[in-house]
Amino acid sequence: MARGGFPGGMGNMNNLMKQAKKMQEQMLKMQQELEEKTVEATVGGGMVTVVANGKKEILEIDIKPEVVDPDDIEMLQDLIIAAVNEAVRKADEMVQGEMARLTGGMGIPPGLF
Repeated sequence: MARGGFPGGMGNMNNLMKQAKKMQEQMLKMQQELEEKTVEATVGGGMVTVVANGKKEILEIDIKPEVVDPDDIEMLQDLIIAAVNEAVRKADEMVQGEMARLTGGMGIPPGLF
């Protein structure tokens, strides 16, 4: 082991720092891109549709008029909850897929970034 306790000396440390900076820049770019990417979830045979972005922000909710029944508000509420949860799940999958692409098998645990 080299003096100072770092295997490979300062050249290795500089290389590691460059790689970390590059990954940080790629992460920022990916986060910006994910804000623009969207996912869509539809439930109830197309009665309720929710659109979310990669930041898990709900951008749009479309409710077909025929599903609005004043005597059965609970069904509409259930459909909205299901659609929102599905959109958030899809957004999570999209983010995880992009992270896997970025980290490329580096063994970084999910949720670390």
